[in-house]
Amino acid sequence: MAQQIPKSSVLLMHQVYRKIFPEVHKELETWTKRAEAIPNPELRKQALESIRTKRFHCQGGAVYSLLAGDAWKQSIKFIIAYQTISDYLDNLCDRSTSLDPDDFRLLHQSMLDALQPGEPLKDYYALREEQEDGGYLHALVSTCQTILGKQPNLKIIQPYLLKLSGLYGDLQVHKHVAKEERIERLTKWFADHQANYQDLTWYEFSACSGSTLGIFCFVSYGMGIQLNHQLADDIYRSYFPYMQGLHILLDYYIDQMEDEEEGDLNFCHYYRDSEEMRERLLYFIDRTNESVQKLPHASFHEMVHHGLVGLYLADRKVSLLTDSKQMIKSLLRASGNKSKFFHLNVKAYNKMKEARTPIS
Repeated sequence: MAQQIPKSSVLLMHQVYRKIFPEVHKELETWTKRAEAIPNPELRKQALESIRTKRFHCQGGAVYSLLAGDAWKQSIKFIIAYQTISDYLDNLCDRSTSLDPDDFRLLHQSMLDALQPGEPLKDYYALREEQEDGGYLHALVSTCQTILGKQPNLKIIQPYLLKLSGLYGDLQVHKHVAKEERIERLTKWFADHQANYQDLTWYEFSACSGSTLGIFCFVSYGMGIQLNHQLADDIYRSYFPYMQGLHILLDYYIDQMEDEEEGDLNFCHYYRDSEEMRERLLYFIDRTNESVQKLPHASFHEMVHHGLVGLYLADRKVSLLTDSKQMIKSLLRASGNKSKFFHLNVKAYNKMKEARTPIS
């Protein structure tokens, strides 16, 4: 039975909790079992940790399956496989044993290959010590290729998919090298793109490149409606840079204390102060809202945008941050009642989950 694209926040949350999340859980269970069978202990650890700690990335991305019509389950299957590659590689680059940019580049070639049905699978671990994953990464890539191979709009959307994935891979390479090299690499990279994004700083452009939302939007729309080149271009311009930038800046906003403790790069640290950060987040909210208006089902994309703001600001880590009350108040006011609805809904859901979790 086809999913109807919801036009209200209540209907969206109903479909998310009743249909989307259970399907996400099923797919993640499948990949968890595959990860548990990885022979190399380090690769196995990072694969399982990425699924355990970043499950919400898959849950959020899977909302786009509502755009896929009858193919919504296939859309979820793709989204979970692709996001699982992303989260797994992030762990391998961020929390594992290498600082080699060539290693990171080869690992992220898997994300480009996943978007090209028929592209031969490669030895993505060739430049690192850990090798044997029991076919885990190949299986994830092959799953994406198989689903996209049946995609009627693939020729129209593929150039945009590869562009978004290429930017994502560039970011992951530059941000995970040795600490003393990161800023120089990221600023040089931005200099190559700056002419087209003069309203952004290097760290904001980096954030815009770090989201997979545009890819999920393209793939789901490609399953659900007939696309043409103009609509594909509208989707790209609606999601990159502003929607994706808002997504990742909010992600970095809530992780500031954690990243400081771990010594990780956090793009929000480069704002002059919390007031400048607030003003720039408000700018991204305004530009995102403006940019999605030309898309079909604009109200759905607005709800995703409002949902991002509500979801991230409901995270309990926010309460630990300086000036967080003012930030929450300003961003929710700018995003409107839908954001407030999602904010309260997610907070209630998180409290319910905590109440059900047994104390060990």
